Amino acid sequence: MRNSSRGAVDPFIVMDVMEAARQAEDAGRHVIHMEVGQPGTPAPALARSALQSAMSADALGYTVALGLPALRQRIARLYGDWYNVDLDPARVVVTPGSSGGFILAFTALFDAGDRIALGAPGYPSYRQIMKSLDLLPLEVQTRAEARFQMEPSDLEGLDYQGMMVASPANPTGTMLGREALGALIGAAQERGAAFLSDEIYHGIEYEHKAVSALQISDDVCVINSFSKYFSMTGWRVGWLVLPPGNVRQVERLAQNLFICAPHAAQVAALAAMDAGDELEANMDVYRENRRLMIDGLPKAGFDRIAPPDGAFYVYADVSHLTDDSRAFARAILDEAGVAVTPGLDFDPLRGGGTLRFSYARATADIAEGLDRLQRFMRERGHID
Repeated sequence: MRNSSRGAVDPFIVMDVMEAARQAEDAGRHVIHMEVGQPGTPAPALARSALQSAMSADALGYTVALGLPALRQRIARLYGDWYNVDLDPARVVVTPGSSGGFILAFTALFDAGDRIALGAPGYPSYRQIMKSLDLLPLEVQTRAEARFQMEPSDLEGLDYQGMMVASPANPTGTMLGREALGALIGAAQERGAAFLSDEIYHGIEYEHKAVSALQISDDVCVINSFSKYFSMTGWRVGWLVLPPGNVRQVERLAQNLFICAPHAAQVAALAAMDAGDELEANMDVYRENRRLMIDGLPKAGFDRIAPPDGAFYVYADVSHLTDDSRAFARAILDEAGVAVTPGLDFDPLRGGGTLRFSYARATADIAEGLDRLQRFMRERGHID
C-alpha cells in the first residue's frame, strides 16, 4: 500500500538516540541518559498505592470522554492553588498525554491549511503533528537575546491563525514573564488567532514561578501533562483547559479519536496531585542537578550555555565545535557512553550547532555523565 504525504513527517531524533542507547546497553555498555526529558523517579507512591486499591475494587473500564469528574475537579483546584485562578472544572479535558492534547487542540481549533506560529528552537513534535494534520507550522527563528522566546516583533507581517508558546520551554528551559506572555497573547488575539500555551513543565521552576496563560486571559488553550512535574511519563495522561465554547467540539473529537484517557492512569494521576512532599523531594534533585550542570558543563568545554529558568534541560551552543550535532551526539554516545540530543531536533536551521542536555535523572548519574563528558572533550583536544 502507498504511504500518505501527510504521514511523511520527520523522525523524533531523541527517540532515535534512545534506541541507539538501548542497543548500546543491550551490547553490555553502561549509558548515562542525558537525552530524554524523563524523570528518573517513578510515579509518586501515593499514586501507585491508589491504583493498586482501584484494581482490586474496580474493573477500570472506559471513563467518560472528558475524563473522571473527580480528576477534572482536582485539576481545576490546582489552578487556584498555584495561580489564584478560579477555574470551572467543566473547562478541563483529560487527555491521553499532552500528545493527545495537541492532537485534540490542533484538530478542534484549526482547519487544513491554517498556519500556526511557533518559535525555533522548540519541541519538534509540534510541527510534526501539525504537518500530519495538514496544518502549516510557521517557525519563527527566535533570538538568543530574547532567550529563544518569541516576541511580538518577530510576528509582524506574518499571516497566521494560531500561535503556540511554551514556558518553561523545551529545549532551553527559558520562561516568559507575565508582561512578555501577555504581549504574545495580545498579539494573537488582535488578529483573531488562537493562542495555545504548553505548560507541561510548570511546577519545575527554580527562581521564579511560571506564569499560566490563564492568569492573563480566559480565551486561550492550555496544554499540560502529568509526565514531568508529577513524574508519570509512561502513564500517558494530560489535560487541556479550553474556553467554554470549545469544550463540546473537543469532547466529540475525544469520543471518536481516543474514547478516553486510560482509566488506570487517571486514577493514579488523581492521587499524584496530593503527593506534594514526594514531588518536592524530586524538585530538590532537579535543583542539585541543575547546579551540577551549570558548574560542570563549562568545565567540560560546553561553556556557551544559559541557566534554565525551569524544566530540566540545558541548551548548549556547540557551533564552535561542530556543524553536525547529530554526528557529534553519536560520537559522544559511542566514545563516552553519554546519550545527548542533537539540536537538529529542535531547530532544523540552526540546530546543527547545538546540543540539549537533560538532567532529569538521578544526581549520581548526572555527576558521572559530566565526568565522562569532560574526559571525552579532553581526549578530543577541546579542553586541557
